[in-house]
Amino acid sequence: MSRAVLFVALIACGTPPPQTMPAGGQATAGGSATAGGEATAGGIATAGGGSTSSTATTIRVHYPAGTKTLWLRGSEAPLTWFDNATLTKGADDTWSETLEVSTPTFELKPMLDADWSVGPNYVAARGSTLDIYPRFGQQNGRVTKLIDTFHSTKLARDRGIWVYLPPSYDENPTARFPVLYMHDGQNLFDPAMAFGGNEWRVDEALNAGARDGSIRELIVVGIENTPDRLWEYAGGAGPMAGGDAYRAMLIEELKPRIDSMLRTLPGRATTGIAGSSMGGQISAYVTATRPDVFGMTGDFSTSAYMWSSTVAAVAAITTRSKVYIDCGTSNDGESNTNTLYAQYLSVGYVEGVDIKKVLQQGASHSEFYWAQRFPGAAVWLFGPRQ
Repeated sequence: MSRAVLFVALIACGTPPPQTMPAGGQATAGGSATAGGEATAGGIATAGGGSTSSTATTIRVHYPAGTKTLWLRGSEAPLTWFDNATLTKGADDTWSETLEVSTPTFELKPMLDADWSVGPNYVAARGSTLDIYPRFGQQNGRVTKLIDTFHSTKLARDRGIWVYLPPSYDENPTARFPVLYMHDGQNLFDPAMAFGGNEWRVDEALNAGARDGSIRELIVVGIENTPDRLWEYAGGAGPMAGGDAYRAMLIEELKPRIDSMLRTLPGRATTGIAGSSMGGQISAYVTATRPDVFGMTGDFSTSAYMWSSTVAAVAAITTRSKVYIDCGTSNDGESNTNTLYAQYLSVGYVEGVDIKKVLQQGASHSEFYWAQRFPGAAVWLFGPRQ
């Protein structure tokens, strides 16, 4: 195979060929780069920001390079995959360059000295500003018990709080991340703690998604359940339903603490909630009643038939949050899931636009199957790396 054919094949796969830094290449210091908007892991293109003309494209790479140098390579002139283009170091660990390219979009990758950034190529649109929050070494995120004993005055109960921090969290402190709050936190990360020894494998799924770029890097907050699980996860208020008190705990006590402790993106568009069975039921209820806080919900094998308050809350939705809803076909409440799904459609949801329904053939009501469906739910709710 000729070098030209090999080069085209490698670029088509989104993986630049290994190269050495050109002799004499040197980044210039000085200048300034203004970081705008919310910092994220990945890159976000915003039309026109920082551009000098309607066709100029500004690339801003946010990374604490220390004594090393950040460079840029890409698919369209003036960039190439074989030579380093200079990035100007500015304030707040921001490196920038403004380019004039001839194509509507082009691919690029930052380099840290001779190391390529992890993951697929970034795509920039001509005339936009692309903010990139790369990583160069860390492959996996980490799970930790963030709070050993979280006390809620709303519930008068204590519980542990677990978190999954994505791969970029420790390596790139300039990045901030979306957050997914998940119930039954004991079952998410560790089979030794999980009910029946089956975990959701949340960390494994998100690590894989971060490596290939298929899932946006995010923080997961795992909220342990208590012996009062059924009461807490039941939508509404009263002796049979503690969902309103549980919702108050989430919004007024836990979320502010998480946002103060971690580098989160706290807005509704970057905050989701998910769970299974009764955890799916309370996720649907909380999102339907407080869409100003939660812009996404994952309703796995939802036991909505047990609580008419959840069905009623969904039927009364006026502000739609993005919804993932699913179940299996083996003793997993398919008819009840269909009822809840129909309620979403009745208030204007459109399949494939702001709601996604998944029916897994042969799947039953267990963490084993929720683990299989979680990666697809994460892709639908949060999307790929930006």
